[in-house]
Order: sequence, then structure tokens, then C-alpha cells
Amino acid sequence: MKKNDVITGVCENYTYNGHGVVRVDGFPLFVKHMLFNEEAEIIVTMVKKHYGYGKIKRLLRQSEERVEPLCPLAGKCGGCQLQHMSDTHQAYFKKEQVEGVMRRIAHISTPVNDVAMMDNGWYYRNKAQIPFQMKQERVISGFYRIHSNDVVDMEQCLIQHPIMNRVHQIVKQHLREVHDLQGLRHLLIKYARSSDEVMVVFITAKEYETDWQPLVTVLCEQIPQIKSIMLNINERTDNVILGDKEILLYGQPFISDRIFDLSFRIAMKSFYQVNPQQTEVLYRFVTELAQLSGNEMVLDCYCGVGTIGLCLAKQAKQVIGIEIIPEAIENAKENAKRNHIENAEFICADAKTYAKELSDAKQKIDVVIVDPPRKGCDEQVLASIAEMEAKRIVYVSCDVATQARDIERLKQYGYHAVTLQPVDMFPQTYAVECVCLLEHSDIINKQ
Repeated sequence: MKKNDVITGVCENYTYNGHGVVRVDGFPLFVKHMLFNEEAEIIVTMVKKHYGYGKIKRLLRQSEERVEPLCPLAGKCGGCQLQHMSDTHQAYFKKEQVEGVMRRIAHISTPVNDVAMMDNGWYYRNKAQIPFQMKQERVISGFYRIHSNDVVDMEQCLIQHPIMNRVHQIVKQHLREVHDLQGLRHLLIKYARSSDEVMVVFITAKEYETDWQPLVTVLCEQIPQIKSIMLNINERTDNVILGDKEILLYGQPFISDRIFDLSFRIAMKSFYQVNPQQTEVLYRFVTELAQLSGNEMVLDCYCGVGTIGLCLAKQAKQVIGIEIIPEAIENAKENAKRNHIENAEFICADAKTYAKELSDAKQKIDVVIVDPPRKGCDEQVLASIAEMEAKRIVYVSCDVATQARDIERLKQYGYHAVTLQPVDMFPQTYAVECVCLLEHSDIINKQ
């Protein structure tokens, strides 16, 4: 087999990112946008030693689960990968992914619950990070083509809240009228659904001598929901989008949102779940699996602005939150104060270091909540949790592969996965959030 060969094959499985798997004499080809059991003529686009890639030339047999993508940029922009799948098939795909990863990496057969899906998986995102570039003397902006630094020019994104699309359009139009990027590298937009408040951040490589006031005025006149406009200076040359220097151009340096009956402040660097409707679904599962009676000490690792810990505080004796980002901890403390929650303490520290300090101090912890970044938990964090002899661990993850790795690691400390609950936080994409309850039966029986 070589590049540009045309073969005929049937999709028999999926990769983690939704590509169809077609085998030709046992050799796997990964074919974008091909659905299970579909048959197609396929053009081979790349051949490696153990696998290859292809694209559909002509469908010979079409799945009933295939739908026409709503977005004109589907297949071009790297943001959505599953718009060609029906909602029911997206649910099937995501559950299969969790089951497969848990078998292969965690080596467990714990049943996976059905995915908690959204009723309408469009216009849900409350955060956008949009790159801007100058191309052929024209300002373009949108999202990167997959595996590329090439920006696919976009006017609106169908999974972003409409008000954020409007902000993006105004900024792009203004820059096109002045024929200048004004140093803008990225546009960050955050939206708080409950309060209808918007934050806008202009991200530049250095502090240019730019007068942002005309654009600020236009934005505020046309979108009165804007409560914060910031300038962020990022001199780094890697993929980190936000820099350390911040300048307030308008309003206040935060917006406010609500989860259940609690109010939260969201700053520029605050981690906050991107799907507000599904966040409440996710946190209900966390609350249910934590099984709090009012007497427990709860440790919330990677706590961000304190959303999970504060949602649990009313049902716990005390909550201790750990987060390495200073701004997030300040937000968490403010959030506890504004919600009159006095049994929650937030510590700015590396989770690995502080968890070890707690275990060395023989701090009694009953329930641990972990919601780490994609890379998962540090091994020392897991070891320290085990030393605290927590009865239960509720592990929230947006990357089931690293979650499965950590579940496998926790086995050596006697923890076993009891419940696996996927939640569709990212409709139209291959990503899936998963909540896992781990219990240590010996510790529960001993206590």
C-alpha cells in the first residue's frame, strides 16, 4: 500500500478522536469522518510502518447515524470532530471510548453508565480563545486547522454562545477597518450565563503603543453585557496563551456566575467549566458519589476557583482546597466569603507538595475530590491521598486516558473503581468528561 492508492473497505471501529478504522489485510487505516459499518472507496493519504491514514473518496454504504454537519467549516476547523454523527451515535461513541480505555489502561471491567448527554448540544461554550493573524494584508481569525498553525477564518462558531460570536465579529470588523491587528495575537472571551456578563481580553506579544479605547467604546456601545475588558501581555514564544502582565481597560477584572444557589467570580486566568448547563449535571454526580453526611473532612485537589468544594461544603464538616494558581485561590476565597461559607479553606500550593504535607502531618481526610488538568495526577499526590486513608476518591477528568492510568496506579493502594459516569461536556467533539468513584473497602470497614 502506498500514498494515493484507492482501496475499498468497511469501518469496523473508531480511534480515540473519532476516525474510522478500516483494515486492509490486517493493516489499519484511520479514515476521518467514516462511521461504523460504512463501506467506502478510500484514498490513502499517508502510510507509516504500522498504520496509515485515508480519506473518503466515495461512500458505497452509508450509516443511518450519519447527519449533515450544521457548520460550514466542519472538517476544516480543528474544533469539532463529530458533527457528522447523530446525537445517539455520539453517545454510543463516547461510552465505547470510556469502556475501551478503562479495559486497556486501567485493566478494569467496572460497568460504564450511559453518557449524560445535553438536550441540545449547540451554542454551549462560555469561553473562547480565538487566534488572529494577518494574511495577504487582511485580518483573519478563527481556529487552527488540526495539527497546524494555519488559522481557518471564521465568522461564527456553532458551539460558542451567540454573544461571544458577536464580540468576535465586532473586534474583527474593527481591525479590518483600521487595516491593523494592533498587536493582537489572541482574543479571549468569557461569558457568565446566569448573570449575562461578558469579559473580553486582548492578548498581545508585547505592550504596543496602541490606543485600545476606540475598540473598547465600540464593544461597550454595542454589547452592554460587557463588564470587563482586559489587556494581557504575553512575551512567551510557546503555546501558552496568557502572559503575566494584565491591564484593566474597562470595568472590573472579573465577571460573576452562579452554579446551583452559589455565586462565583471568574477572573481572566480562572479555570471554570466551559459548559454551564452540563456543569450542574456533572456536579450533581460528584455530590452523589461523595456520599457526604455532614461529618466528613474533604480535600479538593486542583480546586480552581473552588466551585466543586464550595458546592460540597454545606454537606461536609470541612473542605480544604488546593490550587497552584494564585489568582484562582484568591477567587476561591472571595467565592467562599460571598456565599457565607465558613468551613472551606483554600491553599495556594502545588497539589503534590501540599498533599504530602497533609499526609506527613497525619491529617485525617475522609473524601478526596480530584479534578486535575489533562495530564492527570502526579504520582506523589496519589501516594499522599492513600497515606491519608481516605474512604472515597471522586476523580473528575476531561481525559479518560490519564484518568485510567491513575486508576491503575491507585490499585496498589487498595482503591478500586466502583462507578464510572461519563458526562458530555463537549458535544460535537470527541472529548468526554468522566466521574469515577473509587473506594477502599478495607478503610471503610476499619473506620
